[in-house]
Amino acid sequence: MTAFTVALVLVVAAAGLLRWRRPAWYWLTFGVVLAALRVAFRYASVMDACGLTVPPSRWRLALARVANRPVSESRAPRILRLRPTRTGLVLRLKLRPGQDAFDVSAATDRLRHSFGMYGVTSRELRSGVVELRMTGYDVLQRVHMPAKVDRAPMRIPVALREDGAIHYRDYRTVPHGLTLGATESGKSVYQRNLVAGLAAQDVALVGIDCKQGVELFPLARRFSALADSPDTALELLEALVSHMEDVYQLIRAQQRISVNVPDAEIAADIWDLPADMRPVPVVVLVDEVAELALFATKDEEKRRDRIITALVRLAQLGRSSGIYLEICGQRFGSELGKGITMLRAQLTGRTAHRVNDEASANMAFGDIAPDAVLAAIQIPTETPGIAVTGDSSGGWARIRAPHTSLRQAVNICNRHADRTPDLPALAAFRPAVAPLPSARVPLSKTAPATA
Repeated sequence: MTAFTVALVLVVAAAGLLRWRRPAWYWLTFGVVLAALRVAFRYASVMDACGLTVPPSRWRLALARVANRPVSESRAPRILRLRPTRTGLVLRLKLRPGQDAFDVSAATDRLRHSFGMYGVTSRELRSGVVELRMTGYDVLQRVHMPAKVDRAPMRIPVALREDGAIHYRDYRTVPHGLTLGATESGKSVYQRNLVAGLAAQDVALVGIDCKQGVELFPLARRFSALADSPDTALELLEALVSHMEDVYQLIRAQQRISVNVPDAEIAADIWDLPADMRPVPVVVLVDEVAELALFATKDEEKRRDRIITALVRLAQLGRSSGIYLEICGQRFGSELGKGITMLRAQLTGRTAHRVNDEASANMAFGDIAPDAVLAAIQIPTETPGIAVTGDSSGGWARIRAPHTSLRQAVNICNRHADRTPDLPALAAFRPAVAPLPSARVPLSKTAPATA
C-alpha cells in the first residue's frame, strides 16, 4: 500500500509539473483523458443548465401516457463524434428540432467554464450539425506549428489559431491582404513567416521597404525586385502595371473562344493557362504603406498620387494576372489622402496586431467584422505576435505566428535562392547580391604558400 501511495504521489506531482511547465505535454498525457471524462459525465446536465435542451416531442408524451411511464426528460443535442486532438477536443453535435447554431455559439463561454476547458469555439458545418472545438490550454502562449500541414500552391501556414487549428494565407482564395500593428507588436515577425513560407514555392517576391530596406533587403536573395525609396517604388509599381497588362494580353491570346472550344479550355486567369505557358505569380510586399502616401511638397504629392493609383489598379485587376498584394502599416485610414479607402476596400484579408487606439482597429475591421474591433484593442502589450484576423465573410479569430528571427528567415531565403525567377519587366529592380560562399571545407589546414 505504501508503494502504491508513493507512486500515486509521484504521478500527481509529475502531472502538476507538466501542467505548469509543459502544458502541451500535460494535455497529451493526462489532460485529454480527464477532459473527455468530464464532457461525457457532465454533458446532459451542462446542456440543460446552458439552455441547450428541448422538451420532448408530442408523440413521446403521448407514448409515455399510453404506456403509463414517466415523461421523458428534455433532450440535449446528440453527440455524433468526440475526437481528441493535440490541443483539445472536437465535439460534433446534431441539433434537435427547434434549435439553432446561434444558441450554441452564444453559450460557448458557459460551456468553457462547465467543461473546465481553456477555450470553446463553435461553427456550423451544415444544416443541423455544429462542431465545438475545445482547447485544453493556451496554445498561443508557446506557438508550436504541427509537423504535418496541408501545403498547396499559393497557400502557406503562417500562424496558429486560438482553437489549435492552423491559419493559412491562401492567396488564390484571398488575393490581397492588409496587416496593421503598432511598433513592437509582431508585425515584422508575421511578415517574415510569409516570406519564409513563400520562399519554397514557385513565386516571384517583390518588396517595397521605404525604411531604407532594413526589413526586406536582408532577404534579397529570394526577391525578384526590391525598392527602398518612394521614387524607386513608383517606378517598380508602374513596371508591375505594365507586366500585368502583358499577362492579360497573353491570356487573351490563349482564350480561343469559339463555338467549338469546350468551356474547360477557356482561360480567364493565369491558372487556366497550360503549365508550360503560365506566368509566374507575383506577391508584392509593402512594408510601410504610410511612407508611400505621405508628402511635403507639390512634387511629392504628384508622386504619391501616381503610387496610390498604381496600387489601386493592381488591387482591382491584379488577381487574374497572378499579382497579389500584401500591405503592412501602423495605420491605414483616410488621413493618408485620397484613394486610400478605395485601396482598403480591395484588401479582403485583414490582420491586426496590437494597436494603440480604437480608430486603428476600426480601419481594419470596422467595415467587415465589427466584433473583431474589441478583440484587437484588447491585445496586451506583453504578448507580441498575437493578432486578430478576419475577412469579408465577417468571421474572425485570434492567431499568433511562431517566432522567426531575421537570421532564420535569411537562411531560408538563401536556401531557396535558386527559385528566384527573372522577370524581364522587373530586371532593373533586381537586387545586386554577392554570390553565396562555398560550403566546402578543406580537409587539411596548410599554411599559404609564400613566394
